[in-house]
Amino acid sequence: MNRKRIERALGRFLFVFASKLPESTSPVNFGAKRFRALCGRLIMKSCGENVNIEKGTFFASDTSLGNKSGIGAFSIISNTTVIGNNVMMARECIINPSNHKMDDISRPMNQQGFEPVRPVIIDDDVWIGSRAIILPGVHIYRGGVVAAGAVVTQDVPEYAIVGGVPARIIRFRNKSKIIEGE
Repeated sequence: MNRKRIERALGRFLFVFASKLPESTSPVNFGAKRFRALCGRLIMKSCGENVNIEKGTFFASDTSLGNKSGIGAFSIISNTTVIGNNVMMARECIINPSNHKMDDISRPMNQQGFEPVRPVIIDDDVWIGSRAIILPGVHIYRGGVVAAGAVVTQDVPEYAIVGGVPARIIRFRNKSKIIEGE
């Protein structure tokens, strides 16, 4: 085994315990924030400084997490995801860069395999609200905000605030203009 595989295995082993420690905002957290960050550095493709990985999360080993960014409690980040610097992610978010094939109607969908992974990219200074779902191939550009419960199926422009199912632009952070129902 190469060194990175050993580190990842150790990180996953330690994270089983670390993910059960109290949230970082708890008055008594036993150094959970630092311990989970250490596990993140061992497991992830890259993990920045001063990160916050909350309890109960799952993240794939090919995840990249930037400086001063956080993964909310009980969130799930599957496959190839790149998260920039200063990103806030609330509780129970789901980022899924892969999907099942379903084009062949002569075969059950569960026998068709998976489409190729389409990485999710989240730029710097993004806020993702609780229970948001981000689907394959989405790019959330700098300064974007994803409302709680939104299902993001397409790219989010710079400084856009999106919400709904599927997510649509509500307005821009740097403009007073409202898009919906002008």
